Amino acid sequence: MSLASPLALLWLATLIPVVVFYFLKIRLRRVPVSTILFWRQIYDEHQPRSIWQRMRHWLSLLAQVVLILLLVGALSDPFFGWETRQLRRIVLIVDNSASMNATDVSPSRLSAAKDEALRVIRELRYRDELAVVVAGGAPRVVCGFSSHGRTLAHAVDDVLPTDNPTRVAEAVDLARRLLGERQDEHQREIVVLTDVGQVSKLPGEEPQLPDPSVSNETRTGSKPAPRLTVRRFGTNTGNVGITRFQVRRSLIDSLGYEILAEVTNASDEPVECRLEIQLDEDVVDVVPLKLAPGQRWSQSLEKTSTEGGHLLAKLDRPDTLAADNRAWAVLPNRELMPVTLVSKGNLFIQKVFESNPLVVLTRVEPAAWKLTSEPSAGITVLYHHVTDQLPEGSLLVIDPRGDCDLWQLGEPVQNPIVNQQDKDSPLLSHVRLDNVLMPEARQVKFASDEGVKVIARSLAGDPLLATVERPGQKVLLLTVNLEEGDLPLRTAFPILMMNALNWFTENRGELRESLSTGAITEIDAAVLNTGDRRGSPDPAASADRGSPATNAITTSEGDLRSENGRGQETRAHRSLLSLIAPDGRRLALPMQTERLSLGPFDQCGVWRVIDAEGDSTLFELACNLADRNESDVRVPKSVEVTTTSVISANGLGNRPAWFWLIAFAWLLMSIEWWAYQRRVIT
Repeated sequence: MSLASPLALLWLATLIPVVVFYFLKIRLRRVPVSTILFWRQIYDEHQPRSIWQRMRHWLSLLAQVVLILLLVGALSDPFFGWETRQLRRIVLIVDNSASMNATDVSPSRLSAAKDEALRVIRELRYRDELAVVVAGGAPRVVCGFSSHGRTLAHAVDDVLPTDNPTRVAEAVDLARRLLGERQDEHQREIVVLTDVGQVSKLPGEEPQLPDPSVSNETRTGSKPAPRLTVRRFGTNTGNVGITRFQVRRSLIDSLGYEILAEVTNASDEPVECRLEIQLDEDVVDVVPLKLAPGQRWSQSLEKTSTEGGHLLAKLDRPDTLAADNRAWAVLPNRELMPVTLVSKGNLFIQKVFESNPLVVLTRVEPAAWKLTSEPSAGITVLYHHVTDQLPEGSLLVIDPRGDCDLWQLGEPVQNPIVNQQDKDSPLLSHVRLDNVLMPEARQVKFASDEGVKVIARSLAGDPLLATVERPGQKVLLLTVNLEEGDLPLRTAFPILMMNALNWFTENRGELRESLSTGAITEIDAAVLNTGDRRGSPDPAASADRGSPATNAITTSEGDLRSENGRGQETRAHRSLLSLIAPDGRRLALPMQTERLSLGPFDQCGVWRVIDAEGDSTLFELACNLADRNESDVRVPKSVEVTTTSVISANGLGNRPAWFWLIAFAWLLMSIEWWAYQRRVIT
């Protein structure tokens, strides 16, 4: 045995005055009395006990000496050699992913894992250190290395259930980095509390605790590798879940939208259930399903609605995991598009816009049309009529009969045949012009090639369909004579006009992708300043930030111009944003740049970005589990283990030696007090 504080032995000097006081004789004061008859009688009665009287005196002295020895021994902090040779530094990984919420283990797998974690903490040896890491989503250290049991227990109690995917392998890498930062002789251990829905064999996992007498050196041969122990929770229970749910607006149908749904049967038995899809609590479809063991059902459903809202898909079959029985998606609204038709009258053009429920059409005679210097708020359709100086804004020019600042007209082209067309252009999506009869078109010579893109050309190279994009101006030019040809009678014409409207409004189907749990996304600040975000166009571009299904949502040039015009008032407004979780949690969103980072999303449902002052919703995103591995909660019986603890206690009951010395000192003081009060000792 060794002493951590040998200088504390100097306190043994307190034994000297204690012993001296016991040996000092007190000189009795002489007092005259009238008789000694009664005193002699008492003396005669107690004379046989004189030996016991002396023993009582020495027992009292012995109790005082032992008490001092115990207290000094506690101050010197003694410890055994095996305590330093077998010190451990442990990283405890608690998996709080979605699959750990399965209820096949009562009350849940996560609760059982937390109970095991608390038992590991209670059975730590003195001087052992332990850190707590969570592995649901991005691995995170919730408590650094500590030997204080109460602090570690509070850290485990604060581990909350999430709908995040499991990242146990990444958590093990983090644990190894934590253990590698300490260059000492501690035994290093990693204890993983998880299920096997996502991992069947971790790198470096050992089925049993290795023999401590056997050296486990790393490849470098300089430091023992951490011991990895995996404790699994769960049973071989099946589960059926929604593993994909997305929605987007149709590129063709102005009212339509498409739903992509996938249901997976992660069980060993056939399952019958129903998938019900609702739009703002109105049922839009019910799909009966019969799934074989391990089967995945996937289908695209086409629906129609001008109104946007929240789409909810749910299964009517309860099971052990509730997180994947529901899935959400945000359907954007279809915004009305104001269209001004400047024409003396063309029934085909007028009817093709009137048949579109998203178009608010206003027909104006050319003579009554007055040009202004302000850009038009909507789309202007010029049929035959053009001016010398075309106005700014969005312009659709059909069969022009005059020159302007962008082009000059030449001779008519008789029976033009489409020879070249840009099939990748969104304007020609689902449109073919090479089989359309066009008796006449107009030759066009552009004043400048800046911003000009020809979409379709005739055999002679004359442009039939072209776009001109310049700052503040977007022009789509169609040089075909509609009155002489059959283009207005073809289905390609309304599709071409719908594509033109989408091109002007930069509508690419209005996809608001539903994110997976654990994802992080970024949005442009300008998106938050354009009204109701649930119904506004939202072009998205993928941006990998280390989590699956992560998007960076962009905005159009018009939104950016609007954002730049708001100035300091908008930037002051950004600092008052909040992110509201589906369970009502409010997270502050400080805005310092032009892009706003959201996430990670740890709960399934619809997340909202709100104005913290007025609580108005500025933006919405749906988040689903959408993970086949996470939905498969089966634990094979071959890896099921008993509930024995992964860490064993030592012979001192996980208490230091000074603790027991103090305990014995208190016990001795209590016995001495009782003995003195009962006159057992003097």
